Amino acid sequence: MYDDILLPTDGSSATTEALDHALTIAADKDATVHPLYIVDKRHLRAADDDTTEEVRRSLEEEATHALDDARVRIEDEGVTPETARREGIPHRAILGYAEEADIDLIVMGTHGKNGRERLAQLGSTTERVVKNADLPVLVVEIGD
Repeated sequence: MYDDILLPTDGSSATTEALDHALTIAADKDATVHPLYIVDKRHLRAADDDTTEEVRRSLEEEATHALDDARVRIEDEGVTPETARREGIPHRAILGYAEEADIDLIVMGTHGKNGRERLAQLGSTTERVVKNADLPVLVVEIGD
């Protein structure tokens, strides 16, 4: 049922906890886990002309660390990783990669919010993925 599991990563604690769930499912199903880092092009557009390359380098370094950490953890659990990096608007790039790689399940972490906090988070990447995905999305709520 789940042969390919997508794990969007930014290297945060939300990703780390979501990875736990992705690994459990992947181990049970002998699935491949796809850690994906999105270089948010909005950060590049917002940078001054003289700092764009510095911002790009910083984001690329973050991507390398996040993907390396995920890859090592996945391999340590005996699961096959397939890392990828894309540039774009995060929710769009996640959904595009999911289609391109024929992903069966997306696993994402999010910080648990309630009341007004939840309303303030309506624009989050996770929510946009959930609203627009044509495949199952497992949202792992992360406590603060």
